[in-house]
Amino acid sequence: MTTMSPFQFVRSLCTLILAPFLTLVVSALSLIDLLWGRKSAIKAQVFPRYWGRFLCRFAGVRVRVEGMDNIDPSQIYIFAGNHCSQYDIFSFQGYFPHDFRWIAKKELFRVPIFGQAMHRVGYIPIDRSHGRQAVKSLDQAARRIASGSSVLIFPEGTRSPDGNLQEFKAGAVMLAIKAKVPIVPLGFCGSYQVLPKGRLLPRGGEIVIRIGTPISTAHYQATDKHTLATELHGAVARLLAQHAEQR
Repeated sequence: MTTMSPFQFVRSLCTLILAPFLTLVVSALSLIDLLWGRKSAIKAQVFPRYWGRFLCRFAGVRVRVEGMDNIDPSQIYIFAGNHCSQYDIFSFQGYFPHDFRWIAKKELFRVPIFGQAMHRVGYIPIDRSHGRQAVKSLDQAARRIASGSSVLIFPEGTRSPDGNLQEFKAGAVMLAIKAKVPIVPLGFCGSYQVLPKGRLLPRGGEIVIRIGTPISTAHYQATDKHTLATELHGAVARLLAQHAEQR
């Protein structure tokens, strides 16, 4: 990677410092709006959207979304993409125009203000431990999705250490199978260059979110989770390869 310019260093450092404060402010504003303002979980999404956009723009990150014609704005989906950077989250939150909610580990919902805002705005808690409680929380999440909440998942389970697409965990696609909603492959292109795993300061650059063709899950059963994971992995890999070929 090229050396960061002094200007980029300053704006990246400011982004890092301001991010926790901004997160707290956005959580508080969302909570106030939900409890005493417009009282609409959909309208309150404007606050986290501005949060994502601020963190991108302040760090000098441009975001483009390609392939919106592949999805229906009124349809419920599970979006599934590669995960290289925290900026996958910021860019998707700030610029993806389809209404969605996050799936987050249940421990985050206990954080004062932040957790309350997540609960009120409709984010979905999930138990990442093993055993009966984990299965129960997965079933509950699937029901929430099927009843009207699109979500984003990262089937790799964690950020890629080198920017390359990692193996997909079969358990991650169980949500789609249980919810019986289409799963949409996404390719996050350029986010690794902006902020790779292990670094603190983001670089300016462009992130392109490529949307693939939805994959129907209607004919899949729980025993087919490895098959679906393989199909999804191939679809995401093609999106990334197509972007690389166009550069």
